[in-house]
Amino acid sequence: MTEGLPPATFETEWAAFAAIDWADQKHFWRWVPADSPQQAEQGEMENTPEAVDQWAAALQARFGGRPVAVCLEQSRRALVYKLAKYAHLVLFPVHPTTAARYRETFCPSGAKDDANDTASLLDLLLRHRERLRPLQPDTVETRTLQFLVEDRRCTVEDQTRYSNRLTNCLKLYFPQVLVWFDEVSSPLVGALLERWPSLQQLQRSHPGTLRRFFHEHNCRSEERIQERIAAIYAAKPATEDAAVLEAGMRASRGFVEVMSVLRSHIADLEKRIQELVAANPDGVLFGSLPGAGPVSVSRLIVAFGTRRERFDNAYQMQCYSGIAPVQRASGHSKQIHIRRACPKFLRQTFHEYAGHSMVKSEWARAYYQYLCDERNKSHHAALRALAFKWIRIIYRCWKDRTPYQESVYLQSPRRREAVLGAQVASVTQVGWKPVAGFHKLSKDFS
Repeated sequence: MTEGLPPATFETEWAAFAAIDWADQKHFWRWVPADSPQQAEQGEMENTPEAVDQWAAALQARFGGRPVAVCLEQSRRALVYKLAKYAHLVLFPVHPTTAARYRETFCPSGAKDDANDTASLLDLLLRHRERLRPLQPDTVETRTLQFLVEDRRCTVEDQTRYSNRLTNCLKLYFPQVLVWFDEVSSPLVGALLERWPSLQQLQRSHPGTLRRFFHEHNCRSEERIQERIAAIYAAKPATEDAAVLEAGMRASRGFVEVMSVLRSHIADLEKRIQELVAANPDGVLFGSLPGAGPVSVSRLIVAFGTRRERFDNAYQMQCYSGIAPVQRASGHSKQIHIRRACPKFLRQTFHEYAGHSMVKSEWARAYYQYLCDERNKSHHAALRALAFKWIRIIYRCWKDRTPYQESVYLQSPRRREAVLGAQVASVTQVGWKPVAGFHKLSKDFS
């Protein structure tokens, strides 16, 4: 039962219903024929492609290739991919929290084992199938783009992690590098540390060698080069402890090599991502959004996908992405807080795009400023509120296949009030005036 997404809109003539409880070594399965729900069968299968194929083939032979509904936890993506290739299996992924809470409903003691977990999943499928959504994969190109943008993000985080480790290492024995260069993860710093891993080795080099090195690495400012060379010869070693120097040099070289590989991998990912975005029919649509660069465009394409029947309205997307807040009300108390159970990468996509949009969109910047100054929202809460409105706008563009045009959008007073709020104009004394064919805010929020 995925909140924010519409339930299944069709009902198939099922041959059987099955459930699988995933485990690292073995999977426990249970299934019942559709016409004889009391005749349940269960068993175990190894967590190997061969065992899964044998299990799927047995179901196909048993029911003549007719559709079989299979319920499993959606977090177990490896098993989902293994089963998705079989045409007769219709997968119903269930959120792990839903599966756990449903099991606890009838087992409040907390007792748990594979057989009972599988029986609980099967019972959920049999009794509440109309509230579950069958797996409907997007196009191959879109799913490929999804894997690549997620991989790119993880690789960038790895690069940041090793950059921080290199920084800590240099602070110990060679801190001058952090002053001479702006970015410790740059290829220039990597090449310098690979050739001269310590200050003592660097100071033994001839000035002409250093000047030639900087020229080879695209440093064109003679004034800047001369400043660096002078600073190199005037520097004093942070330590002369041989143990610290040897350990530091070996560590820094290792970090530099790892970051070089990561940079190469990121460049390769970005090249392929750009190719997929250029071939995507919605690339122009998402590229028209203010503040959407190459990274944001690719992630927004993945966020919405190409199946326009997936969401019935923008609110479903706001809930599914985790941008819409959650309300807890009981008696006279009411609390509103951030939604925790959601795809974190998807929520991060809209959260970061909202921040980028303020650079190019005046209404977005004004709305963010209003939330922070007048509503006392924190930075991240204001960004989520801005992302909430952006999803509604982008959803309409996506549904209509129409690129975003801010001047057209803000021509309607009703829309300006919906975006900025009824009190924004009076509280912040913001007005709108036509400038070169566009509607511009009369007050600068930069």
